[in-house]
Amino acid sequence: MIVIAQARVGIHDPHDCTDASDELPILHAIYDTLVRRVGQDFVPHLARQWSVTQDARHWTFHLEPDVAFHDGTPCDAEAVAASLQRMAREDKGYTLGSPAVWRQYLGGASYRIVDPVTLTVTLAHPMADLLDVLEQGFIVSPAVFGPLDTKDYTAQIGTGPYCLTSVAADQITATRVATHFAGLPANTAVTWRRVPDSNDRLALLQEGTVQIANSLDFDGSRILGDMRHVFLSPVAIIYLLNAAKGPLADGRLRQALALAVDRDAIVQTVMQGAAEPLHGFVSPRHFGTGEGAGRTCDRTRARKLLAEAGYADGLTLEVDCPTRLPDEAERLTTALAEQLSHVGISLNVHIHPEREAYAHMVRRKEIRDLCVFDSSPMSTYRVLYEKIDARVAGAWWQGYHNPDVERLIDQGRGTIDRNKRAGIWRQAYGLLQEDPAWLTLYNPLRVIGIARQHPDFEMPADGVIDVARLPALEGTAP
Repeated sequence: MIVIAQARVGIHDPHDCTDASDELPILHAIYDTLVRRVGQDFVPHLARQWSVTQDARHWTFHLEPDVAFHDGTPCDAEAVAASLQRMAREDKGYTLGSPAVWRQYLGGASYRIVDPVTLTVTLAHPMADLLDVLEQGFIVSPAVFGPLDTKDYTAQIGTGPYCLTSVAADQITATRVATHFAGLPANTAVTWRRVPDSNDRLALLQEGTVQIANSLDFDGSRILGDMRHVFLSPVAIIYLLNAAKGPLADGRLRQALALAVDRDAIVQTVMQGAAEPLHGFVSPRHFGTGEGAGRTCDRTRARKLLAEAGYADGLTLEVDCPTRLPDEAERLTTALAEQLSHVGISLNVHIHPEREAYAHMVRRKEIRDLCVFDSSPMSTYRVLYEKIDARVAGAWWQGYHNPDVERLIDQGRGTIDRNKRAGIWRQAYGLLQEDPAWLTLYNPLRVIGIARQHPDFEMPADGVIDVARLPALEGTAP
């Protein structure tokens, strides 16, 4: 058995959308999905192949044959369709104030069981990036739908490479399945252990009590040497800007904010170097990411834009700031205030200690002028659709409107050629650099510690530990 030490341990409804890097590894160990993300692309998993019609609405999936759930029942086309239908329920896909995430994409879809291993999904609207959703579409045994609906989260039955064996408040254990269509994982069992303090996680790894320590302190972990693995998180740390009303409805002021900030200095002062400056609306790890430095620091131009907008004598902005997620939100806001003061912008800060209530406030579009937030979907299309498109006015949209970007969204969602679609998203990336919807700041650098040296180890692009593809770690110690 290997032990993974992480800050939190928990498992909830697998059909609720989550970006929690401490829960997703557990879900991916227990459950399979139709496809897997590798880098910026997708490879077969439960679906050994698929096709889509030119209108990007009719998807046909050919499943791996003879796959069974951990309870012995068949994982066939009917069971897959049942999971996708459950994902699309109004009460599912709920995360931090944003309900029915998956319904936005799977709502209104119809399913045709061609044969036990062939399923056709017809979407209500074109979505060439459907695989972005299906990569988190966990296929669950219908036998546990009932218990899960009553919030019995010990009822977890999938087809994954590991079968859940015990769930406790501070620890979850799963055991390797003897046969799995994707191959046998290197480790026979895995325990996820709750260890809230990063220094404790580091010490447990050093003494050999655990084989993996997740989310380590960036500087303190240097002592691990070759056991230390640093990776770029795709999560974007940003300020959402109220483009519906108030000063930031003026695009010139949004540009002025982007130009007034020295992102490299923010990375050093707030993150002590544990981040990379972010100049676009998605990370460099996202599909269709554009190039260019975007709005680099130019305070002379920022002052000019402020004057053009009528604020030559200064501007005060009202800021909403949580106390966690991101955990450095208060330090970040202090550093931002200092930087903006150089162009005559002052911040009046309002602290929100209840993070879920804060998320509901943002979703209800009750933010003041700007608010600290993060953007986590690995799907470029999802970010555009849920957060940028004014016609959708999604949970995290705050009044931004750019018809040129929206035309590209329409073009991209119906373009099934992946290379052409990447080019469309790059165009949208460029437009959003010129007319920013948010104040983008950085992508954090994260650290994972692994027992002994594994020079070929790489974290997946989404920053989530892939337990099934870990090297053999059982019995290892530093």
